[in-house]
Amino acid sequence: MSTLRSRPYLWILAVVALVAGLGTAVLLNRTGDDAPARTAIGDVVIPDASPSPSEKALPAKKPPADLPVVAYAKGPKGLATDPEPESVVTITEALRPKQKVALYDAPGGEPLAFLPPRISGLATVVPIVARQTGWAAVLVPATNRKVGWVPTAGWRPEPLRDQLMVDLSNRSLVWLRGGEEQGRWTVAIGTEKTPTPTGRTYVMGRTGTNGAAFAGLDALVLGSIPEEPEKMAAAFQGAHTGIHAWSNNAVFGRNVSNGCVRMPPKAQRRLLDQVDPGTPVIVTA
Repeated sequence: MSTLRSRPYLWILAVVALVAGLGTAVLLNRTGDDAPARTAIGDVVIPDASPSPSEKALPAKKPPADLPVVAYAKGPKGLATDPEPESVVTITEALRPKQKVALYDAPGGEPLAFLPPRISGLATVVPIVARQTGWAAVLVPATNRKVGWVPTAGWRPEPLRDQLMVDLSNRSLVWLRGGEEQGRWTVAIGTEKTPTPTGRTYVMGRTGTNGAAFAGLDALVLGSIPEEPEKMAAAFQGAHTGIHAWSNNAVFGRNVSNGCVRMPPKAQRRLLDQVDPGTPVIVTA
């Protein structure tokens, strides 16, 4: 698990008795390309909801300025459930907002929260998992199996090339690029009491770790959070799931973590070198 405090740092939680030290968040940068057709209200941006030539968009209600902003430790309430949380269909595009945008509960529905361009120091790049009547559904961080809807007019999606597939039944992680397998590894996953959350999530970014157990390697921070955070220790109730290295090979193929996915160090190096923020992660039971 990973948790951010008031400063842009993360804790990686591996076992109850072992808590990693604080490491500075390191970003993998990619250039987004937003079209200029936008309406600004202060520092709030409303995408231009005019219909495209091929579809007639449902209009977007003007979001009130006092909507809550999605934070690392607290996701928005009232979002729609991901309609296909364990779909393995390749996700190929993402939204990278340059300014905060409103998330709605449905196409043409009610605005619920603002998605900022950065969350605790990590650049926001959220996968697009559905499109409907001029709107796009994006995965939302600090929630499990939830989507927010945004109008598609006024910005351009960013392409995604990779996908990570975690199969809890056989404790494996597969890395795909363009639908072709690049690597497959046996991993360690969460225990029965602290399970690895299922469903579609994504890589928020990366962070440093501290301690020999992590093999001196950064961790990938995911958007998913503990299934029952209220049952976690208070210090970890704002935690996120992570993918990180583990130096003890005896754990692989076992259910031993507090929800994180533990990787062989060599495999973790490959992911850190190749996988960008916004990469979808599909966790199936």
